[in-house]
Amino acid sequence: MSKFQKKRGKATPAISTASLPDIIFMLLFFFMVVTVMRSSELKLKIVVPEATELTKLERKSLVHYIYIGKPIDKYVPIYGTKPTIQLNDKIVREDNITNEIPLFIEQHKLKVPENQHGRITSSFRVDGKVTMGIVQDVKTQLRKSGQLRVNYSARPRAHELDK
Repeated sequence: MSKFQKKRGKATPAISTASLPDIIFMLLFFFMVVTVMRSSELKLKIVVPEATELTKLERKSLVHYIYIGKPIDKYVPIYGTKPTIQLNDKIVREDNITNEIPLFIEQHKLKVPENQHGRITSSFRVDGKVTMGIVQDVKTQLRKSGQLRVNYSARPRAHELDK
């Protein structure tokens, strides 16, 4: 007989659940910090055109978005099927842009420090099927309001496969 006996089936210790609430809290806090809530509800159908030469905007806090497109099905009975303009959550008719765009720009300037006013950018998110006439009217009103930095939003063009 041998003096040493083999140990049979060593039991593994149970996983400690004492730190589980801490881990869950850290995950919750992480997702609360990194989640960005959309500031306005999109009421227009917009299929952004594709482009090849794109640059990212530097500071999103200095950018306000102007959406131009046809209303989604939910808003067609109210606004019709013609292309319209959306400034934040507000739909603006084409004949009322002379009043609404300067007000929209001033509201955005109030949220930005005065030394950053020259760096504010107007970003157009325009449906690809909208005519340039309505875009030009909006640009004219922006120019009259002193907003000269304009950007057109686009998505990257998909690379074509070699034939």
